[in-house]
Amino acid sequence: MDEVFVVILGLLGGLLGGLLGVGGGVVFVPALSIFLGESQVEAEATSLLAIVPVALVATWRQRRYGNVRLREGLIIGALSPLGVLVGVVVANNISERALELAFAALALLIAARLVKRGLRRPEPDPVPERP
Repeated sequence: MDEVFVVILGLLGGLLGGLLGVGGGVVFVPALSIFLGESQVEAEATSLLAIVPVALVATWRQRRYGNVRLREGLIIGALSPLGVLVGVVVANNISERALELAFAALALLIAARLVKRGLRRPEPDPVPERP
């Protein structure tokens, strides 16, 4: 039963993240903590691991459209393990509560930016030139 619930949670989280235009981790991390009882570190690690297959498929699809800058992507990919190591050290050396509060602050910042973007007047479409 837990597996079915996790699949449903993943689908709903992905749908909600896509509809709101935010990363799925903003939805998944609290859901994993609240509904599955995972610690903050476990929830964040699980969310980060779930990104890998999605990123691979997205890169493959977007490369076909010419939207991937391979050089920059390889540089970021090569340097990201250093960021992971720093993140792991920090996450393991601060309290669970501090990690939860930091994630909550990030979620509030993202929510505020979404509200600000939603309240902004849309820019008018450019008028096409006549031939």
